[in-house]
Amino acid sequence: MNISLNYFKKAVLVFIVELLIAQTSGFIRHTLGDFLVVILLFYLVKAFSNFSNITIGISVLLFSFLVEFLQLTSFLECIGMQNNKLATIIFGATFSI
Repeated sequence: MNISLNYFKKAVLVFIVELLIAQTSGFIRHTLGDFLVVILLFYLVKAFSNFSNITIGISVLLFSFLVEFLQLTSFLECIGMQNNKLATIIFGATFSI
């Protein structure tokens, strides 16, 4: 497996920005944070795979839509993780179109 250090470094940089945004609240955290997670996922997949940008972009976007729409449901309750702080942070707690 070939790892692209260029994309991995970009993923780390976006992750650091995400950590900084997590310290804020309001519009920046809830909007820009979700936007940057999609970019972070793209860079991570790109760092560890040789798929085309279009394939990765569409796949990450569909995955992100799935996660966002699952937030409309009681998914975390169904899997018994509604009180797990880490699961709530990673999965998200509220739907936002």
